[in-house]
Amino acid sequence: MNSKTPAAGDRLNGLVSWHADWRGLRVAVLGLGVTGFAAADTLAELGADVLVLASPGADERFDLLGVLGVPFVQADLRQVPAELAAQLPELIIVSPGFHPDHPLLLWAVEHNVPVWGDIELAWRLRDKVGTPAEWLLVTGTNGKTTTVQLTATMLGAHGSRVAPCGNIGVPVLDAIRDPQGWDVLVVELSSYQLHHLPANGPGALRPWASLCLNIADDHLDWHGSAAAYRAAKAKVYLNTAVACVYNTADAATLAMVQDADVQDGARAIGFGLGVPGPSELGIVDGIVCDRAFLEDRFERALELTTVPHLVAAGLGAPHVIMDVLAASSLARSFGVEPATIHRALETFHLDAHRIETVAIADDVEWIDDSKATNPHAADASLAAYESVVWVVGGLLKGVDIAELVQKHIGRLRGAVIIGVDRVAVREAFARHAPDLTVFEIDANDTVSNGGEPVMTAAVRLAASIAQAGDTVLLAPAAASMDQFESYAERGRLFNQAVHDFLGR
Repeated sequence: MNSKTPAAGDRLNGLVSWHADWRGLRVAVLGLGVTGFAAADTLAELGADVLVLASPGADERFDLLGVLGVPFVQADLRQVPAELAAQLPELIIVSPGFHPDHPLLLWAVEHNVPVWGDIELAWRLRDKVGTPAEWLLVTGTNGKTTTVQLTATMLGAHGSRVAPCGNIGVPVLDAIRDPQGWDVLVVELSSYQLHHLPANGPGALRPWASLCLNIADDHLDWHGSAAAYRAAKAKVYLNTAVACVYNTADAATLAMVQDADVQDGARAIGFGLGVPGPSELGIVDGIVCDRAFLEDRFERALELTTVPHLVAAGLGAPHVIMDVLAASSLARSFGVEPATIHRALETFHLDAHRIETVAIADDVEWIDDSKATNPHAADASLAAYESVVWVVGGLLKGVDIAELVQKHIGRLRGAVIIGVDRVAVREAFARHAPDLTVFEIDANDTVSNGGEPVMTAAVRLAASIAQAGDTVLLAPAAASMDQFESYAERGRLFNQAVHDFLGR
């Protein structure tokens, strides 16, 4: 069977507007998470012939599909369901969790069925409520959500109608269907979403500005290699119109910009913690400066804020200042004035579970950075403190943690290992810090084999070695789904255990 006839291909090439004729288009949607449901809901509204395929579960979204009149299949998707073959789909929309070598995606390749992600679908449909919003794209290994929120806050203070969306939790398909419309979308993109984006053609994004914050090995189990992961991230810069923002301390991000095909007139804009050169944002004597978005940038700079102001606002950790600089770059590309950025930063607050102070007792600070779900994020968090009792571990996703352990030996008072991938973490400490006090909690669930909740045990053991002036830091460097529902639950249980231990 070859389900993609020339006529079907021609039809897809013409579907570049909400107002095009999507009626009767046979579309299979893979997955029923947040993005999968948004795709199914959108396509049903357009009148497409939609079939949803998802793993079994008690998710209320299945009930909502029934209300929408969208047929669905709950099955073990490691096998190709008969319903998919019977539908003869002209298009497949894939949710981010499906690996490129998933049997259903291999089936699509074999039968020449085009595969789009939710981002390409949203781009094609972005004119539903009038003039399409401009898109600012944000990716990177760490700091994406904070940077998206910072950028949106700055744009909102500027008076723009702005929606932070994408991998931040609000599907782009929901944002483009909002009746009020937007001037600008700040879109957080994961490497999974970028993987499926075309470089050219009718579905290729053409963003106003784009940003890759940093690159470190992550999600290697999904992409298959570090090279494939980086290639996916590099797609963020393709076809950018105004500003390609890169990290001056991360040469890989500059290389991505240099290799990208962009629109005429697009500029490379660097950001970093050092003194900025022309076309860069940076810091001079504690002043956060813009030497990029002013005509006489070779002669002077504009003040955006100061490091003491950021410290007072709880934004003083070096990796958070980097996020501030990156967000300011995007905002300045869109015309936000320096005074507006300064004002916006005074009211901004970090999300929960991002270097959040839980308590300070007996001169020991307890910090929840449960959102540090990979070594790169944990590296930045560890670097912000001088003496640390480190709560570490979880689901490593194929990433080696040994280099991180070796790098921070000098600041570690001790460590408490949690999670299912404990062997690799334990071996890293044994190899690089054999004399360090290290506890290991024997548990593959939220309760240890001794019957004590994991976080209760972790807090008790951390407190037993913490001394005055220390920071007990939950920065797991690993995903949470082995023992917890999410990084948020992991952080919440840590918070609760700390307060219970301190008698609060």
